[in-house]
Amino acid sequence: RRFGDRRAAHDHRRPAAMSPQPRSRSPRHHAPPVVDKIAAVDKDDLVDGHSAQDIFESGGNSVGYTYDDLICLPGHIAFGVHEVAVHGNFTKTIRLKTPIVSTPMDTVTEAKMAIAIALEGGIGVIHTNLTVDEQVREVMQVKRYESGFIMDPVCIPPTMRLSDLDQLRQSSGFSGFPVTEDGKMGSRLLGLVTKRDTDFATDPSAPVSTIMTRLEKMVVVQEGVDLVSANKILKESKKGKLPVVSKQNRLVALMSRADLQKNAEYPLATKDERKRLMVAAAVGTRPSDKDRVRALVAAGVDAVIVDSSQGDSVFQHEMVRWMKQEFPDLQVVGGNVVTKRQAKHLIDCGVDGLRVGMGIGSICTTQEVCACGRAQASAVYNVAKYA
Repeated sequence: RRFGDRRAAHDHRRPAAMSPQPRSRSPRHHAPPVVDKIAAVDKDDLVDGHSAQDIFESGGNSVGYTYDDLICLPGHIAFGVHEVAVHGNFTKTIRLKTPIVSTPMDTVTEAKMAIAIALEGGIGVIHTNLTVDEQVREVMQVKRYESGFIMDPVCIPPTMRLSDLDQLRQSSGFSGFPVTEDGKMGSRLLGLVTKRDTDFATDPSAPVSTIMTRLEKMVVVQEGVDLVSANKILKESKKGKLPVVSKQNRLVALMSRADLQKNAEYPLATKDERKRLMVAAAVGTRPSDKDRVRALVAAGVDAVIVDSSQGDSVFQHEMVRWMKQEFPDLQVVGGNVVTKRQAKHLIDCGVDGLRVGMGIGSICTTQEVCACGRAQASAVYNVAKYA
């Protein structure tokens, strides 16, 4: 990739690069075709602009570059837009089809935003300006939103009143629920209640057992069925929900027709091995944040981002080491960093990804308040060069 310097492009005091040509109306004095000139020129003479290495690693260069200081020079195109792939890694093991990650800043991303980003192929980071229970609830909403097999569906007992069922629908966002003996996952399945079952119910105090579709009339599959076969049965049955039960009719999992439709609409969606949307969450470096991490991991979070404007601190080093020791498979993103030395320290602690930047946001005051930071283009180049 070759780059040009925007600042030079706006300097109108520079002399023109072309030499004066004799002006003549006679065809005999016309200059030869441009194609012939180019063919006679050595290929190296056609390379202008600067490479990233020229710009950032020049021995006498002490300038920090922002993105506004640089612009990519156009080149020859020999491919179509449909052939362009922008897949990339968010961490060592999480790969994104659309390289978009939301910031962990407070109130930017909660469940709805995280779901929208994950469906488009990116990943959202639930901010940490919430109580532990609130942040866990946001993570669980994302993980339950879409899946192949729903391993922990919301179940209800047969004695639940229809008025309570309406409240549960509003709070959970779901319309259909499996009815089990004790209202818990893993107990014997009795039936299924959907929005269609309650459309014409008139007594809000009636129990759901009076209007639910009973097990004898339901389409179910046995435990051990693979995802492809279950999808086929769900399509052929034209049902909204497909329970997965054991030989004793205990509820093992649930499939949703809506999930199949979402799979067709969002082919780039970021999902884990269980076909659930992926989500990250932010934490701090206080000792109390260890309890937050434990709760987030139990809720199924896929990655934890340590939210700090200065990532190269003893507090973050200790937090990263603890997380990787306590949860070796948890993906941990450290930061923020802007230098190779900072990056090395966090990599040595075991991070799976780095956040780069200090004081470059439109509302960030780190550079003004702390008098430290770095131009973002220079920061990204140097950290990436080391990492």
